[in-house]
Amino acid sequence: MNIIESKLKKLKLKKGATILKADDKVNNQYYVYNGCLRTYFIDKSGKEHTLQFAINDWWISDYTAFFTASKAIMYIETIQDATLYEISKKSMEDLFVEIPQLETFFRKKMERAFTSFQNRILASLAQSAKERYVSFISTYPNIEQAVKNYHIASYLGITTESLSRIRKEISHN
Repeated sequence: MNIIESKLKKLKLKKGATILKADDKVNNQYYVYNGCLRTYFIDKSGKEHTLQFAINDWWISDYTAFFTASKAIMYIETIQDATLYEISKKSMEDLFVEIPQLETFFRKKMERAFTSFQNRILASLAQSAKERYVSFISTYPNIEQAVKNYHIASYLGITTESLSRIRKEISHN
């Protein structure tokens, strides 16, 4: 077994499994080998807000809690059966010492993720719902078959009825 594999724990999860809840301690992040997950937040009124989907070859966690050693504010659930690889913060730090090139690799991945989140924030502030939907299907081209409409609507910050209208409008163009 190589050094990287020795630090990873393979998880096979069924659709609907929760791997993180608000107030949990966050020691791990997860690499999605296959399947689909979502990260969401529940506001004070009980409404869910989807922040991220993670599909094959993506990483997922509550990164604010992971990097600051605070408690989770997010939930993460599988929305398809999934195979994940879990790695703890300590194991990751150990790998960075043992294989310094990995630190550069992960820094570059985090830079891309940060850019993506910033672009998502800007889009939610400046784009119409239709533009956000077009961007969504560009970012997640094959996800619509795996994800429920209310998850997509939640991610876009719109109602499911608005999502249906936008899809109908796009299909008629």
